[in-house]
Amino acid sequence: MGKKLYVGSIPFSATEESLRELFSGIGEVESVKIITDADTGRSKGFGFIEMSSAEDAKKAIEQLNGTKFMERSLTVNEARPQQPREGRGFGGGRGGYGQGRGSGYGRDRR
Repeated sequence: MGKKLYVGSIPFSATEESLRELFSGIGEVESVKIITDADTGRSKGFGFIEMSSAEDAKKAIEQLNGTKFMERSLTVNEARPQQPREGRGFGGGRGGYGQGRGSGYGRDRR
């Protein structure tokens, strides 16, 4: 088991410091990161916590998964590696000008 944990259902009013405090009751916390929206800066309601050892991470999952924190039930489990995202922007294969079905551009009209 790894040391990095995914934490979901984090209350929007929670801070990284309040999460650090909660998880420090289990073991030594190396890092805390609440994921925020790039445009608004508002919490997305999930984050990642890295514990100092795999044993502390396992204890944190066992003791905190499903428990109430600021009126919400937390989801705590082992973080999975981030999956590669599809390309973004023009030419990324997800539309754009002149791409896609029914655009009418680039077709031979007979």
